[in-house]
Amino acid sequence: MDLMPEDAPAGLLRECAQHNFADFDIVVHNVGGTLDIKDPFCSLDDWRRVYRFNFEIAIELNRMIVPGMQKRKWGRVVHISSISAMENHGPVTYCAIKAALTAYTRSFGGVVAPDGVVVSAVLPGAVFTEQGYWDTASTENPAHVEKFLTERQRIGRFGKPEEIGNYVAYLCSELASFNTGSIVPVDGGQGRGYFGQ
Repeated sequence: MDLMPEDAPAGLLRECAQHNFADFDIVVHNVGGTLDIKDPFCSLDDWRRVYRFNFEIAIELNRMIVPGMQKRKWGRVVHISSISAMENHGPVTYCAIKAALTAYTRSFGGVVAPDGVVVSAVLPGAVFTEQGYWDTASTENPAHVEKFLTERQRIGRFGKPEEIGNYVAYLCSELASFNTGSIVPVDGGQGRGYFGQ
């Protein structure tokens, strides 16, 4: 479902309710990307599109879903952010908005923690996905890929979707009860910062 239109998240929840699926215990926000907007001097409309795609949709859904978790005294919310939130990896718009999502995770996590709701974020590094950026680059610019893997990836390879997914599964479990507001890089050593949060 396209969640970009302003009323789409509410429409999604209405559709879920029609199928007797109204109470959410776990939400993973995995909507995001650059929208191929790379110009740091792009229009404000382009900034708003990146903001909407990477940040506002998650806020909108959380506003409707998390109060139910608070009432039931249990919930897990995981935001898929990016190491671009902590370091300069990628377009300015993407880095700035992922940083906002990461800061929101840390702040909002503290607000709902007393109600048994754990809000966290995973910051993936370069992950190889079919028809994704690195898949295309492997065909179109193999020298760029080799340079990246040699110079940037300490593990010497791209991440796999399941390596991110496994960590997300942990954050959605009872085992993550002490992960309030946690910001966790899962990046194969790509990041250069000393600390996650």
